[in-house]
Amino acid sequence: MSAPTQHLGLLMIDLQDGFLKAIPGRESLVRRCRFAVQAAELLGVAVAATEQLPAKLGPTTAELTAVWGPHTPVFEKSAFSAFGADGLSRWIEANQIDHLLLAGIETPICVYQTALHALSEEIGVTLLSDCIAERRPEDRPAVLQQLIAMDAHILPSETILYSLLGDAGHPQFRAVTQLVKDHAG
Repeated sequence: MSAPTQHLGLLMIDLQDGFLKAIPGRESLVRRCRFAVQAAELLGVAVAATEQLPAKLGPTTAELTAVWGPHTPVFEKSAFSAFGADGLSRWIEANQIDHLLLAGIETPICVYQTALHALSEEIGVTLLSDCIAERRPEDRPAVLQQLIAMDAHILPSETILYSLLGDAGHPQFRAVTQLVKDHAG
């Protein structure tokens, strides 16, 4: 039996080349985010993205936009919380999302503030630990510790996606397993 995905959303936060160039481990981050997007779409999880000041910092990296569906909304923002993006709250409401999976950059800024905002709106939050990053890795432990104290969850993307599958009998099991192999490393 698989876990329900109908009230779950994956939010990709500010994965723009203008930011990514300063992120240690950029290639691994983008590979894991590609995996998360592709697996989420296979499992029927709603996917959306934000872009921080795209006129100045550019769009989401083409490495990700190449794998998401044509109906994936991208919300522009200037606020650090993704909830400051015009239309994001409507997307959450329209998709009846009560739990967000968060991926993106930077963990101590936009990811953190988005998680805080979601929790304050009584929306559950899970940060995909292999799909978040920051310029200063030493900032991560304190941020994650604080979010855990506020009832956020932090787990690797495969843990979440295999939990959604439930067992090897799920119709998308082979497809997700192939994605795991394709994005290993």
